[in-house]
Amino acid sequence: MEQQDVAHHWSRQFNEELEAVRTSVLTMGGLVEEQLKRAILALVKGDSELGEQVAHDDYKVNHLEVAIDEDCSRIIARRQPTAGDLRLIVAVIKTITDLERVGDEAEKIGYLAARLAVQERPSDSYRSIQHLSDLVANMLHRALDAFARMDPELAMRAVREDEVVDQEYDALLRQGITVMMEDPRTISRVLDTMWTARALERIGDHAKNICEYVVYMVHGKDIRHVDLEAAEREMRRD
Repeated sequence: MEQQDVAHHWSRQFNEELEAVRTSVLTMGGLVEEQLKRAILALVKGDSELGEQVAHDDYKVNHLEVAIDEDCSRIIARRQPTAGDLRLIVAVIKTITDLERVGDEAEKIGYLAARLAVQERPSDSYRSIQHLSDLVANMLHRALDAFARMDPELAMRAVREDEVVDQEYDALLRQGITVMMEDPRTISRVLDTMWTARALERIGDHAKNICEYVVYMVHGKDIRHVDLEAAEREMRRD
């Protein structure tokens, strides 16, 4: 085999390995999305068994994180990627860390759902939590879509959604404090509800992180801790 053919063969193999890793990340993302959906369903329906099952299934997310991390380490050792390929690997490693933490938050919500299932249900059947969950789930899905498409503009739109998530979270906390002050008998339930809201707010933060990795992966720019308008101006200069 001629040298040019060898180089082409190695290049094709390398691209296949990178694509396989990206696909694995999206598989992990899909699993995490499903975990979140089931955890909130357990809460809203008062299904303690489903909540406990969600918490138990977190090991699947953990196993995927380890497997993808090992694949990335193997690619770095064998291929010694540079420039854009290296940025992709770095972004993947960071993304799976955030996805694993989303899985941890879904596990936490599962446990809280199981505990809340045996308590008196609020008159609104956790409507505020459901609304916050919808916002967060949409944000996470958009972040994963941006990763799949390597679309930094879509990623930045998802980053902006974190402001709405934070506002809804703050409103839910204020509402919870009011309820506890009016009726101290609700304190235990409201505190668990507030912990659930906190877990959802953290999932929004992790989705935002994934979006920032997409921008880094495509543009090579680190926009963490950077004003949104400034980050968007930087992207437009490319």
